[in-house]
Amino acid sequence: MTPKTEVQKQQPGNQHQMEQQPVTIHEGYKGSGKLQDKVALITGGDSGIGRSVALHYAREGANVAIVYYNEEMDAEKTKEMIQEEQRKCFLIQGDIKDQHFCKEAVEQTVEHFGLLNVLVNNAAMQFPEESIEDIGFNQLKTTFETNVFSFFYFTQSALKYLEEGDAIINTASITAYRGKATLIDYASTKGAIVSFTRSLSTNLSNQGIRVNAVAPGPIWTPLIPASFDEKNVKEFGENVPLGRMGQPAEVGPAYVFLASEDSSYMTGQVMHINGGEIIGG
Repeated sequence: MTPKTEVQKQQPGNQHQMEQQPVTIHEGYKGSGKLQDKVALITGGDSGIGRSVALHYAREGANVAIVYYNEEMDAEKTKEMIQEEQRKCFLIQGDIKDQHFCKEAVEQTVEHFGLLNVLVNNAAMQFPEESIEDIGFNQLKTTFETNVFSFFYFTQSALKYLEEGDAIINTASITAYRGKATLIDYASTKGAIVSFTRSLSTNLSNQGIRVNAVAPGPIWTPLIPASFDEKNVKEFGENVPLGRMGQPAEVGPAYVFLASEDSSYMTGQVMHINGGEIIGG
């Protein structure tokens, strides 16, 4: 499927404005209680990959707290979809660049649900630039504070509540491994997330808390039309071996695996869901 030449003018993008709606979950996906009565906190859970993770978790029996920036309509739609799965959804609006907000979001989640079992650090922003000289201080600061600092903030606060058998899952990117000429700052944050995942997994191994990551390739989310021009949007995903962009529905189940007992002997690893690109590490 080739994406339409649609673009948006704001970051991180609104899913309800997309002409070609991403596929959040495949109709044939049947939950089996792998996360029954667990509680997950997902940043950027209002749309794209985050929404897919949230809905897959709900179908597996989890209740979900979603952190979103300002995408009210997307967040409400995700909540509605989770409630249709007969699970509970708690929406938390705010700026994850703010350390105090991140701490409050974790505490509100635990106050609302009574516990926290899975932290999904997923939210991100990207601003394509042709040259490193075009990356100004404010952009660099925003990209790192959103994509990396928030992972530290949420994790530091969540550790107070996570117990043995619980999980932290970080969203990295294929750009961490093969780079991207026009996304130098974004790719750098994703490389940092890979190192963060590996180091944190070692640090928390004696507590029985598993830390893994997913490195998606070209997945059709609101961030794409919010980041690129019409030409790049139209060609999005054509260069991978499978010859097409991926859908959030093709990524969400990996987060189920990493949150459940199915991955009980796995930590410090990165799962590559990228349409067939061979990536080391």
